[in-house]
This record gives sequence, C-alpha cells and structure tokens, in this order.
Amino acid sequence: MTPLTPPHSEEEWLDWLRLLRSRRVGVSTFFRLMTEHGSAAAALDALPAIATAAGVSDYAPVGRDSAADELRRGRLAGARLIAWGSDAYPPALADIPDPPPLLWALGRPAMMAQATVAMVGARNASSLGLRMARSMADGLGREGIVTVSGLARGIDTEVHKATLATGTIAVMAGGVDVVYPPENAVLAREIEEHGLILSEQPIGLKPQARHFPRRNRLIAGLSRGVLVVEAAAKSGSLITARDALDQGREVWAVPGHPFDARAAGCNMLIRDGATLVRGPRDIAEALAALPAQSVAAAVPADEDARRTTDPVVAGATAVDRNARAQTEQSNTEEAPRSASNGSGADERATADPDRSEQAISPAATGKATSEDTAPRPDASLGAQQADRKAKHARTAAEIPQNRPAPRSLSETAALHQQILDRLGPSPTSEDQLIRDLGQSTSRVTAEIVTLELDGRILRQPGGLLSRV
Repeated sequence: MTPLTPPHSEEEWLDWLRLLRSRRVGVSTFFRLMTEHGSAAAALDALPAIATAAGVSDYAPVGRDSAADELRRGRLAGARLIAWGSDAYPPALADIPDPPPLLWALGRPAMMAQATVAMVGARNASSLGLRMARSMADGLGREGIVTVSGLARGIDTEVHKATLATGTIAVMAGGVDVVYPPENAVLAREIEEHGLILSEQPIGLKPQARHFPRRNRLIAGLSRGVLVVEAAAKSGSLITARDALDQGREVWAVPGHPFDARAAGCNMLIRDGATLVRGPRDIAEALAALPAQSVAAAVPADEDARRTTDPVVAGATAVDRNARAQTEQSNTEEAPRSASNGSGADERATADPDRSEQAISPAATGKATSEDTAPRPDASLGAQQADRKAKHARTAAEIPQNRPAPRSLSETAALHQQILDRLGPSPTSEDQLIRDLGQSTSRVTAEIVTLELDGRILRQPGGLLSRV
C-alpha cells in the first residue's frame, strides 16, 4: 500500500472524515481513492463523477458541517482521533489487510504499542468459564501483557475487570462514547481512566448486528494472538479466531467438557490446530517463542514505571489485593465454625439459611436475649407449667421477625435461568456459584435445592454442582 500522509490541519481532518463517512465508501474504497488522487480533498472532488459512472445518480459526499460536528462531539467526549500513518496509530493494526483509516480513542493510546493478547468468549459463560477468564487475564497482566476484548457480557467483562490495573483495551462495535451493554457503563469509565477504549465508528453511533464482525477484526488485529476461553460452535468468538488466522495471528483455546455446548467452539478450534492452553504461562511462553520482539521489550519503560508510581493504578491494585485477602480470611474463618457446629447445626443452616445471615450479637444491638425476655416462673404455678411457658417464650424469641419478601414467579424463573446458565457438565463449587451470582446466599441456596429436586441440577460430593 502506498504510504499516505496523515492529516495535520483542521481542514485535512475534515476531508478525511468526510471521505470515510460518505455513502458507499468503505475502508478499501477509501485507500484506493487516496492512492489514486493523492489527497482526501481531491478524492472528494472526484467522488460524484465516480458514483455517476457506477450508475449512482444524485450522489453527494458527506457535508463539511457533518464532519465538523463529529469532530466537536468527539472532543467534548474527551476522545482523540488517530489517523492511519501517524505515530500514534497502532503498528499491529497497520499490518492487517483492511486497517481502519481513522480511530477514535478514549484513554491511554500508548497501550496499543505494548504486547497485547485478545481474550474472547461466551456472553452466557459458565462459572468455570468466568473463573478461567479471570485467572488467565490476571496472569497475563502480571506478565506485562495488555488484554484486548470487546466489553461484551460474560467473558469480555471478566477480562477487563481482571486487568484494569495492568492494562486493558476495549474495542467498541458502536461509537467510542456509546457503551454496550449498558450495564457495563461503570466499567467503561474505569477502562477510560486506566486503559483504552477504541472504535472506528462515528461518535454517537449505536451498535447494530452488522457492526460486531467488523469490531472483531480489530480485536484480532490489535493483538499478537487470540485466546478463546469458552465459545459455542456458532459463536461470534470463532469469527474473531478466524480473523486472527487470516491476519497471521496466533490462536489459543481453553478446552472444555465434550458435553458442554458452550465449549464446543473451543474444542473445534483445538481439533483444527489451535494451541491448547492450561494457564497464562503457556501463552507467555508462546509469545516469547514468536520471531517478533519479546514481551519484556514490548512494554515501554515509562508505562512500566507508571504502573508502580501512578497512585490511581497502584491504589486499584492494593484494593484488589485487600479484597482477595478479606475473602480468603472469611473463608478460612468460616470453615472451623462449620466444623464445630456439628452435623445437626449444618442441617439447621440448610433448612433455614436466613438465620445464619441475620444472627446479630446481643451486645452490639443492646437487645435482650431470649433468656432475658422469658418470663420468670410464677411461684403460684407448678414447676411443669412454668417450664412450658419459658420454653414457649424462648421459641417465639428465636423466630426471625424480618424475613425477606417472597419473590414473584417471574423473578424466581429468572434466578433459575441464571443458575442454570452458570452451570455445565463440569462440576462447579456451590460457593463459587453463589459468589458469581452476587445474590443472597439464602435465596440462591433455596433455588438450588428446588432445581435439584426438579432433576435439573446434580449434586456431587465435595459441594459440587453440575447441570443435567
């Protein structure tokens, strides 16, 4: 491809935007017109005649006001426009067959020059898949590798969350300022602060189905390889893997259970020649064996120093470590308590899980215990009658007064579906499932029992669950 001079003046930026956003001008047509006419302004002048010769009447390029409005809205959003051929343009994208002429970027564009690995997978991922995505992403981040994904539900979301402190790039199917899905709005702002959000689409564009395959080619193109964590046989993740192969990138896959439909795509990739990976170390070793520059050399010194000196990034890392430490401590403290209670206590906790969550120390609340509120035996009554009254008072005091309101049928059905979506043929820890769902332990436990009685969940030794 003939080297092109990136725009420098405001007028040149507008000409590039006008040409690229004009009707029937895609990436290939843009570069062909630029090569034939030498500049975007000359290509715009020739475009109506070219359209007439192709049988398109009344053709007009995008107006200057429309391009100026996109520039203005992009700057208001805090985004930066990067042109093909400029120093800020990612070198990896420049090598693919159809690189985007213009990219909108929110955050830290310098991340595109680092060693990057794309991670993609199912939107309705299982608990095992989500855990694997977190583990792989966290391990790659510790190796100095920036992750690239699409900010979708499921695997993409876990990848971005796990690498906020070490570096992550989110490639959007719509405009760089349009977050999809909407529930990832907070995560998108965090990525903008610590990482990078990227898009080739106009500012304000809401993503449509046709935009996602185009987005996938950028995810693959930005990376030295694509890791598929969990994907069905006809998943969009396989489109990203195919793009990676077409672009000469590496393709890795995490194997899954043969009976789990969400792992069928990964197993197919491995059968067809993709590299099976068991952990982040496998990918780091594969990257080190590539002829290109090593992972360590790909991380600029200033970026590496910022990770340890930037108070925002360092604070996020410390918070993450503290959260993990508190979780581990709570798990280790809970085990001895369960053992000391004995089997009878376990059975009571299963029958009434709300009781364990609502137990409050009398000293902390200032309320009297059941012994304090029980009436004293009346001397005029017999000892047997007094004992019966005291026992009745203790029983009444032990009944929880603030039980949660019952859920509607639609809410219960939705929770059932969430539980089933997280499970597959491979056994998953019940505790891990409850943590992944992020809902009340009592609610989830009760519905797990219901699904087990319905024959839709199989309970296995060791507190493991699998979907039938």
